[in-house]
Amino acid sequence: MDPPTPLEQERRAKAARLRDAGGEPYPWSFPDRVLTDAVRAAGAGLAPGSEDPSRSFRVAGRLRSVREHGKTAFADLEDGAGVLQLLLRSDLLGEAGYRDGLAGLDPGDIVGAEGLASLSRRGEPSLAVRSLTLLAKAISPPPDKYHGVQDPEAKVRRRYLELLASPESRRRVRVRALLLAEIRRFLDDAGFVEVETPVLLPVAGGAAAAPFVTRSNYLDGELQLRIALELPLKRLIVGGLERVYELGKAFRNEDLDSTHSPEFTELEAYWAYADYHDMRGLAERLFARLADRTAEWLPDAPEAARGVALFRPPYRTVDFVEELERLGGISDVLGKSRDELRELAHRAGSTVPPGSSTGTFLDKLFEKYVEPTFDRLTFVVDHPEATTPLAKRHRTKPGRVERFEVFVPGYELGNAYTELNDPDEQERRFRAQLGERADDRYAYDEEFVRALRFGLPPTTGIGLGVDRIVMALTGAASIKEVLWFPLVRPAAGTGRPSPVEPR
Repeated sequence: MDPPTPLEQERRAKAARLRDAGGEPYPWSFPDRVLTDAVRAAGAGLAPGSEDPSRSFRVAGRLRSVREHGKTAFADLEDGAGVLQLLLRSDLLGEAGYRDGLAGLDPGDIVGAEGLASLSRRGEPSLAVRSLTLLAKAISPPPDKYHGVQDPEAKVRRRYLELLASPESRRRVRVRALLLAEIRRFLDDAGFVEVETPVLLPVAGGAAAAPFVTRSNYLDGELQLRIALELPLKRLIVGGLERVYELGKAFRNEDLDSTHSPEFTELEAYWAYADYHDMRGLAERLFARLADRTAEWLPDAPEAARGVALFRPPYRTVDFVEELERLGGISDVLGKSRDELRELAHRAGSTVPPGSSTGTFLDKLFEKYVEPTFDRLTFVVDHPEATTPLAKRHRTKPGRVERFEVFVPGYELGNAYTELNDPDEQERRFRAQLGERADDRYAYDEEFVRALRFGLPPTTGIGLGVDRIVMALTGAASIKEVLWFPLVRPAAGTGRPSPVEPR
């Protein structure tokens, strides 16, 4: 940790002087506190320069600024409800209390104040303070009031500083929480049951991704952190739960960039006796609901208005094969061999390993030629069978599966299938993927195949990246803006990644 600055030494000295005088710079509580909006509401109806003696208020929050004018001072106190002006006067606090109180305070301190609602002569709702209590001395000064945190790396490593400086960042925290609650409310109302499935698994399946591997001392063996929620949820459908969902963390030992994080939040939902057409209808209704709610929560944010517009119908639909053939100038995509697709992908600039699967090369070609054309929320439908081992074959299109992906400009939001429920075909596809890739990325989950043998009813499922939904709706440029403690590259000289500033 860096040595203390002169300003930090000065602030520590103020805390020490308070202790020497018998005070406590870090007391244990401040009971009976109300939010500042209650004081603003009580003061708004008063005459300028008057106060309401009928009720005393106790508020607490962070001191943003102090402006002293002789025997009167004005301070801005911020809490979860906003900013309130504190009116500090020597005749109300006493000469010693006024002098010593101001001398011990700095911007960034957490303070409690008790007093009467008032309206300043300039018409500002205020609290005429009768007593002031230091609740936590801030040794380090807060970020600059007007410029905030300028260092992009500090914004990520010291997220708390950006939140301190940026009301927009705090608003995004609240909107993310509201969106999660709205997703739960929507699915609960649709008859789905929220469940929890394991994070530690013998085999992490359900996606083409590299898992994080850890070890159980008790079991004396390796375990993997889940890369998706899919396979345990479908086993619950086998067990008789007909509509289930989970909002939880998934982990992939892969990239960190503007749309990828090794740790992310995923929504997966599974619906028995329905197909991917039903799931698309459900997804469209969810997207429209989230757009409406975000517009209510962020009415004055232009970047959110653009995101909200993306999520409102009508939605675009493109056929995976037809659009790839049209925009990529590729004929008979389904008839191409893996070697031919590999050559096309490399010619298009793909850098994936030559031993990648057929599905990977198809995805890379689609990413190159089709995805850049998306200008609004788009459903991509009816993928080649080689792109996924878990979707049911298409009922009318040979070589295809009943699948859709959802995209906004720049990135994918999610993926849905009519689920493959034939245990023998599922086993064949798992083994084919393993043989083609020569690695364990499409891990063969024996327990899942065993569960299918007991009968999975016709089922549809969807997986959505919650962080990306929040990004798109709020207009965030990077996933790091909606992850409050993102994993980042090692700080200089530490040799270790950390979501917080290294000690």
